[in-house]
Amino acid sequence: MATLEAPKNTPVWVDTNRCKACDICVSVCPAGVIAMIPEPTSTLGAMISVRDPESCIGCNDCELSCPDFAIYVADKKEFKFAKLSDEAKLRAQAITKNNYRALDA
Repeated sequence: MATLEAPKNTPVWVDTNRCKACDICVSVCPAGVIAMIPEPTSTLGAMISVRDPESCIGCNDCELSCPDFAIYVADKKEFKFAKLSDEAKLRAQAITKNNYRALDA
């Protein structure tokens, strides 16, 4: 199996070919970094999107909760992650209240 190479200067990324848009990763993200966006070609009509990568705290909750191994978080040795801010917490709460959909979608 081929190894997926991490994009440069990217804290979190998604292999949309593996993602089934279950939104589990969105539900566990404490910083509101990821959200679902409309995607008409997806089976469920939505797809995961990394919306605020600069707020990623590197907790790995999204990666560990993904049943399809479709989301990846950079190694802490290779990327300097953000600290969890009040703004990020509020964004995560707003995304949850918005049925895991991106706030600008």
